[in-house]
Amino acid sequence: MSKRWNPSVTVAAIIEREGRFLLVEEHTPEGLMLNNPAGHLDPGESPQEGVVREALEETARVFTPDRLVGVYLSRFRRPAAQEDVTFLRFAFGGSVGDADPSRSLDTGIVRTLWLSLDEVRASRARHRSPLVIQCIEDFVAGRRYPLELISVDPSVYAPQIKG
Repeated sequence: MSKRWNPSVTVAAIIEREGRFLLVEEHTPEGLMLNNPAGHLDPGESPQEGVVREALEETARVFTPDRLVGVYLSRFRRPAAQEDVTFLRFAFGGSVGDADPSRSLDTGIVRTLWLSLDEVRASRARHRSPLVIQCIEDFVAGRRYPLELISVDPSVYAPQIKG
């Protein structure tokens, strides 16, 4: 039997305020890169709960999602590390409050930045993945899907026991 393919599920917050987008600068194996506030979905949480948690951890700001911008599939390889990873990303639009000065940013996050769309486009070489700009471009284009599009079965919080 071949190994089952397991894409990594991630969530991302697309946050715009006064024409500027909130990004994080973070350490990666490829160096210091820019990303949307984003991360892996944890067991026992919905995508909406995951994006709220990730945005808080990475920006020290409470994120309130109000729409689904899109669902994205991407893949990258790191030959030296023999990694071949596929990501399934749920990107949410919404708003944030002010940064909480008592919270520290997640490990690996250097700082947050507010960049204009032109600055985001000009910094593509520093994007952690092509999804950084794709999600922002879709947000700017008005892609907006209701949060109710994502159904979360109660078993996510209390798994069924079988057998």
